[in-house]
Amino acid sequence: MQIPFEQLSADTLTAILEEYASREGTEYGEVDYSLAQKVSMLRKQLERGDVGISFDTETETCSLISLR
Repeated sequence: MQIPFEQLSADTLTAILEEYASREGTEYGEVDYSLAQKVSMLRKQLERGDVGISFDTETETCSLISLR
């Protein structure tokens, strides 16, 4: 089930993005991004509509999915 990020509280959205960024890692080759930078990049992708938040009711976990 896709969750509109606009309906989430700021704290909940930040927690989801931080958990996803931590799970994915923050090292990308020659450039090393901080957790805050990665969260900011993910937030911009949400705002542009490039990614969305998906909630799996069976595992009760959130993930980011590509929308483009």
